[in-house]
Amino acid sequence: MVIALVLLYVGAVLFVNGIWLLGHIADREVGVINAFAGGIGLISAVTLLVHGTIEQDLASITLASYILLFAFTYLWVSINQYLGSDGRGLGWYCLFVAITAAPTAWITLDTASGQAWPLWLAANWAVWAVLWFLYFLLLAQRRPITRLSAYVTLFAAVTTAWLPSYLLLNEVLSLA
Repeated sequence: MVIALVLLYVGAVLFVNGIWLLGHIADREVGVINAFAGGIGLISAVTLLVHGTIEQDLASITLASYILLFAFTYLWVSINQYLGSDGRGLGWYCLFVAITAAPTAWITLDTASGQAWPLWLAANWAVWAVLWFLYFLLLAQRRPITRLSAYVTLFAAVTTAWLPSYLLLNEVLSLA
């Protein structure tokens, strides 16, 4: 259940990034969790891509593609902390992620068939679309929305990543 593993660390990185956006963590320090979560996402995605290619499994390839959208974000945040970059390029990438997440939310909702996990996942995609659009506004457009972005990041950390991961890992929630 790769999705649960990845979401656990997405929850961790979003939580720490939210605290960082509120000014409670130093820039260089936040790079560590971003590198770790991005690395877990990258390794998981590559594993899924290899499996999907060998087994002709489009679902694995699709999941890997989506994981890479977010893993790359975290790796880029990490690298920016060590290079001292201003994040504008990352902001434009976040717009790409938001544009991808919005229709993915709709497609996931449209195919959910009333099942709990797909409905939750559709809501997650919608939240991620909004959050990554906020990152675009914050980083690329330099809008003064740091606190708003921080609180939405903290909300997303718990509701879209940590909680579903925890419930999946403890078999309270099922992918089926």
